[in-house]
Amino acid sequence: MTSSTDATSSDTPQSVPDSAQPVRRERTARPVKRKSEGQWALGYREPLNANEQSKKDDNPLNVRARIENIYAKGGFDSIDKSDLRGRMRWWGLYTQREQGYDGTYTGDENIDLLEARYFMMRVRCDAGALNLAQLRTLAGISTEFGRDTADLSDRENVQYHWIEIENVPEIWRRLEAVGLQTTEACGDCPRVVLGSPLAGESFGEILDPTPAIDEIVKRYIGKKEYSNLPRKFKTAISGQQDVVHEINDIAFVGVEHPEHGPGLDLWVGGGLSTNPMLAQRLGAWVPLDEVPDVWEAVVSLYRDYGYRRLRTKARLKFLVKDWGVEKFRQVLEDEYLKRKLIDGPAPVQPERPIDHIGVQKLRNGLNAIGFSPIAGRVSGTILTQVADAVEAVGSDRVRFTPYQKLIVLDVPDDKVEQLIDALEPLGLHGRPSIWRRNLLACSGIEFCKLSFTETRKRSQVLAPELEQRLADINAQLDVPITININGCPNSCGRSQIADIGFKGQLVDDGAGNQIEGFQVHLGGSLGLDSGFGRKLRQHKVTSEELGDYIERVVRNFVKNRNEGERFAVWAVRADEADLR
Repeated sequence: MTSSTDATSSDTPQSVPDSAQPVRRERTARPVKRKSEGQWALGYREPLNANEQSKKDDNPLNVRARIENIYAKGGFDSIDKSDLRGRMRWWGLYTQREQGYDGTYTGDENIDLLEARYFMMRVRCDAGALNLAQLRTLAGISTEFGRDTADLSDRENVQYHWIEIENVPEIWRRLEAVGLQTTEACGDCPRVVLGSPLAGESFGEILDPTPAIDEIVKRYIGKKEYSNLPRKFKTAISGQQDVVHEINDIAFVGVEHPEHGPGLDLWVGGGLSTNPMLAQRLGAWVPLDEVPDVWEAVVSLYRDYGYRRLRTKARLKFLVKDWGVEKFRQVLEDEYLKRKLIDGPAPVQPERPIDHIGVQKLRNGLNAIGFSPIAGRVSGTILTQVADAVEAVGSDRVRFTPYQKLIVLDVPDDKVEQLIDALEPLGLHGRPSIWRRNLLACSGIEFCKLSFTETRKRSQVLAPELEQRLADINAQLDVPITININGCPNSCGRSQIADIGFKGQLVDDGAGNQIEGFQVHLGGSLGLDSGFGRKLRQHKVTSEELGDYIERVVRNFVKNRNEGERFAVWAVRADEADLR
């Protein structure tokens, strides 16, 4: 006999009044509490990391007074660590790497060992523009205070090494006497403004943006309202595409509007390092006289909405990626400009990099000559001799480039060969080989605390080596092949956008030893076919194998390319065996 309990628990449906039916509730997921990204505009002003706390404790621009009044008098040991490893960057100063420590020491845990008592000093040369008085001043500082070091960076700056804190006030005095500065050359602030080396004189530019660059520097550089950004902020402004605009936080590129005429196309959110992203067009045409205001609005937006929780996610590119260009433009217009921007067309992409190397005519009827030091390595002695040679041909204008090169403007026709002949013994070639012309490198382990490998020093040997190794096929190379060498993942040497890019790291030599080597990155480019190319999985080369590897890949390219094909296009489609 079945009990009532058994019957109730059987599979037979029981008749239950509707009013007695239990109410079923859908189970909802618990809302995820998102972490604050430290965006000021959303009310998050409390610092979320040590760097943000340091900037809140004291505006980094204030450190200049301590350098002049305390540290320069008391010496290196008198420098407060929060100034030494943070705020002094706003005045162009980083400690350089202590000599004798290889890449196995690279890392934050060894900072006390790696930090030398000397500084790298970066002088900002906005738009790369110099007269001879400025060039001679730079040269003199190098020879007197920097052990004759002076490297041309890919940001149109000059970088010194071996600078002692006791000499910094005198260096500033000399720079400022000729209109140069180190203000905000480094740090979480607006850094040097890249500009065309041929601004105002090139037949290829849409307009000359020099007035806008000058106004930005005058109005905003060194102003505390813009000196505390989430991370560094890089700017490029040119009437043509010769300033690597796709990898800057903000860029203005010359373009012709069908109704409004010459102006500039606005790009935002570019940057390399461990999360490379190409800048995106906002689709806005900006007239020249409005460029400073629009620049200020973008910087202010980044200051207020930029992510400040994690420094690895704090560049403007991450905000642009998350928001998208439509929201970014809307916030820019509605909250900062208080007006709409004019829609505009995209500029036509160039087929190859515009580096201005060699001889070309200027609008004023004279000539520009672009010279190619290997990976920007020069010295104060060399720059003095350059100034003498430039003066001898009647010019007073020299330009640095975003490719670590040097341009001399205003050379008369009958003085062109004189200047080329005068500078070639200095390692400055006016008609360089493809390898001298297209080789770029960061500072490397010679001076940089973050590097795992030697780069710029190695480049001085590599370029002549490639000239000899590939002498039989150099004449067949009718397209540039860029080689960028970087000592760490931060990509100061732009390894992701080179035809052949090398990222420094330690590699196993097969016997269990960690030695200098590189991860290979192939087919990156800007302009036409902009992109980051391809990495070869698990493919690494040692520092000693660089020449062998480059020769092997270039010979395979010459053998297997289609007619007129660029290296970046071939590298993307090539069989992996031809790339190893």
